[in-house]
Amino acid sequence: MRTTVGIIGAGPAGLLLARLLHNAGIDSVVLESRDREYVERRQRAGILEQGTVDVLRAAGAGERMDREGLRHDGIELRFGKKRHRVDFPALTGGKSVTVYAQTEVCKDLIALQLQDGGPLLFETEALAVEGAESDSPRVRFRRDGVEDVLECEYVVGCDGFWGVARKAIPEAIAQTFERTYPFGWLGILADVAPSHDELVYARHDRGFALLSMRSPSVSRLYLQVPEGTDAEAWGDEEIWDELERRFETDDDWTLRRGPITQKSVTPMRSYVHEPMRHGRLFLAGDAAHIVPPTGAKGLNLAVGDVVTFARALVHRRETGSDGLLDAYSATCLRRVWQAERFSYDMTTLLHPDPGATGFDGRLQLARLERIAASRAAETDLAEAYTGFPFA
Repeated sequence: MRTTVGIIGAGPAGLLLARLLHNAGIDSVVLESRDREYVERRQRAGILEQGTVDVLRAAGAGERMDREGLRHDGIELRFGKKRHRVDFPALTGGKSVTVYAQTEVCKDLIALQLQDGGPLLFETEALAVEGAESDSPRVRFRRDGVEDVLECEYVVGCDGFWGVARKAIPEAIAQTFERTYPFGWLGILADVAPSHDELVYARHDRGFALLSMRSPSVSRLYLQVPEGTDAEAWGDEEIWDELERRFETDDDWTLRRGPITQKSVTPMRSYVHEPMRHGRLFLAGDAAHIVPPTGAKGLNLAVGDVVTFARALVHRRETGSDGLLDAYSATCLRRVWQAERFSYDMTTLLHPDPGATGFDGRLQLARLERIAASRAAETDLAEAYTGFPFA
């Protein structure tokens, strides 16, 4: 097999890249180790930045998102039983975010790719990237028990933290930066209408809580729990009771309860791999960086990466210059580190650390009071939450 761009991974990054390249008249092949059903059911992010929404629309993948997605013009911060709303459009010149699950983004992009895009090969395991420093890199893969080779001009690794793409970058030139957190998120899906029409981020002495949603009838909620917690160790009523405590306010707001259909625990970590490019191999999304979910940045960072690569490749075709391709890693990393900074700030702002002192807790409350009282501090949060520029 031969193509211009070999894409490893059919998550939102790989699928969107394939769509962007198709629209630009550049051929690609997508290799995905899982089957289609798994990819379309894999629960991940649910918040799309303004820039991500704009890119999906421009790529022709926004019709169902615009019909079913939930536009949000702000978030609510809760602390000390008080409520403070951050108004995104008023602070950012009109920007908002959209609640639309990663599973739905993948469904939309898969349908488009199978309809008129290049090959999308499910149940195809990438084994290795070879010749990244040459003009003809290759991806060795296994499909139906048979090994084969995909010859490319470029390879983009959208295959996540455990994928093979990053392993092709020599350790001698690689740097990694990492932080792990001593807590995780116990997340639930529940068949009940959301208890608020926007996301609620709650800081409580017992731990952080987040009220989110997947649709007008399905709630997505999270509790801060100790690292290594088993989701099944929590009973349904125990979860609802704890959520109610952490979301408590001094007015008549109430938490709606309903049947819990799914439980899982998400570990919290920050990770960046530099560089994000080696020869003709480019890393995108979780293959290069991971953020704690507090800032809703993971999927959006991946979108920024593939937009940057697609623009650079089109620029090369139109001008003959490799300048934007050569700058890919530096361009992406500027945005990545801003997102890492924001995600870390949000995490340390809202999560009591197990080893924290009373002083630390008072500092968190002081930071939240500052956001509530200062338009400048509030604007900084709103601008970061709605998204950093792609370039």
